[in-house]
Amino acid sequence: MAIPTVGNRLAEIRRESRLTQEQLAERSAVSVEVIRKLEQGSRGAARLDTLHALARALGVSTSALLGDASQAAARGEPDHRQLSLAEIRRVVAPVRGIDGAPLVVPAEEPTDLATLRRNLHAADRVYHAGDYALALRVVPPLLVNVRAAAGLAGDQRQDEAHDLLARAQHLAGGLLIQLRADDLAQTALSGALDAAQRAGDRVVAATVIRTMCWLLMRQGRIGESADLAVATADEVEPRLSRATPAELAAWGWLLLTAAAAQARDNRPDEVADLIGVAAAAAARIGERVPSSDHLMLVGGFDNAKVQMQRAEAAAVAGDAGLVLELSALVPPVPTISASAWRRHRLDLAWALAQLRRYGKATTVLTQLRDTSPTWLRQQRYARDIVDTIATGRRRAMTNELAALAELMGGAR
Repeated sequence: MAIPTVGNRLAEIRRESRLTQEQLAERSAVSVEVIRKLEQGSRGAARLDTLHALARALGVSTSALLGDASQAAARGEPDHRQLSLAEIRRVVAPVRGIDGAPLVVPAEEPTDLATLRRNLHAADRVYHAGDYALALRVVPPLLVNVRAAAGLAGDQRQDEAHDLLARAQHLAGGLLIQLRADDLAQTALSGALDAAQRAGDRVVAATVIRTMCWLLMRQGRIGESADLAVATADEVEPRLSRATPAELAAWGWLLLTAAAAQARDNRPDEVADLIGVAAAAAARIGERVPSSDHLMLVGGFDNAKVQMQRAEAAAVAGDAGLVLELSALVPPVPTISASAWRRHRLDLAWALAQLRRYGKATTVLTQLRDTSPTWLRQQRYARDIVDTIATGRRRAMTNELAALAELMGGAR
């Protein structure tokens, strides 16, 4: 029996709802041409936010449309020159010999764990700055050296070495997700989880799971993402009276990740509950920032991030006015997690564009371009916002908008 496609499910549910394609287009604000192509089985992948809008108009969960074809919701790479993945692929998925040992070996003598940890934090700063080209140069040799150090560590330092390996693999997985190398990212994250379990560090393991949930959402597997995030949050839920800031932050991030997945699956009640519990975790942390050793993995979870998640949920629900209201409560400058703040600024730009405040939306995007051009170019969401502004404007394209369109590869 053939597996139903997204288009099959869409057509079936639309007919059950007694709607024509034109009526569904009007309700969902998705063009009838897109709906027609989806139902006809167009080879192009259906975008997740498009499916969410259709599901909302049909009154069903997004998972109901995805069915068994969850990969159809995975997003494609923006149209720009590909950054080379050859070296990181060689390191993350090394060729192995008959004895099972990887053929990739460090070019130099093994480095001590303290130096490797400093190098890891430096690489993490490069990653969070959005400089993916530089990250692709520094992460592969780092991962090779950390893996070698873990293999040579004595019994007394095995936990420390594998904790470091888990963090390095996790960083590689996050970088690969940003570059939309999903299968390779899955390999890196699986290795990270194995190393975290061997180290016995549940905080690190929980943050790896959080990134796995992010990957699942990017692939359109939102139901699995929500289930995994909730199950892991339940497993690692700390006692608020005795929990460390790192434990609270790891738990809080999982709750917000679950909320993000549930928002995309049209489950607003669950979203509100999850964000409410996350807010309690953030309040408990207060001013107690996790130690610098944990900052790479759990830093950035605070009341500001909780508020950003509320705004994101409003954007996913299509409520531009509410996004602006909620965004007014978010600090106007980056918080601990610059990447989360940048993502929030895209929600703000989307809301402004939806409300036809094209000049202000362009200003927000221009600020992101000036500070994080490589990161912005990787964001499909940003390209869609630029396209919305470019097609909706009544006046000639400004120099700022033209520069954005050129960067995103979507000039019109």
